[in-house]
Amino acid sequence: MDLFKSKIREMPDFPREGINFKDVSTLLLDGDAYRQAIQELATQCRHKQADLIVCPKQRGLIIGAPLAYILGTGLVTLCLQGNEPEEDLTRHYDLEFGGRSIELNRDLIQPGMKVLVVDELIATGGTTVATVKVIEELGAEVVGTVFLIELTGLGGRVKLQDYDTISLVQYNY
Repeated sequence: MDLFKSKIREMPDFPREGINFKDVSTLLLDGDAYRQAIQELATQCRHKQADLIVCPKQRGLIIGAPLAYILGTGLVTLCLQGNEPEEDLTRHYDLEFGGRSIELNRDLIQPGMKVLVVDELIATGGTTVATVKVIEELGAEVVGTVFLIELTGLGGRVKLQDYDTISLVQYNY
């Protein structure tokens, strides 16, 4: 796991003073490290027998898409409010820097599906919790949450205590 951590660039004082942004683009530049990270996550997720991976944000696709390919699952990305053309389910949630809304086409997730929620990073867990609620409201089962990076100490894992949560790299905050 130190290999992956060594490939992630920290950008001090972004988005505000005292916060060190974790930039995964430097890990993505290293094809071998990127491939190993996805393969390690796939190994940890294979037993969940998911039908679908849901990525709550566009950045989650960099982890979710190759993971879905390896696991042989479907893939759905939630949209920001107003970007979904068909009948949708909208949820508003609060973040440390304000609020946001996500949308999902109701037809994409069927009752009884086993779903993994995948994103590149978890901090406070607001986005993931909102995503889990939408999935469960549609009758699907969330079989786990998966992240490349976890910022521990910010409460995200605590909010997801009822779900098996996997993170490849952890930073203490």
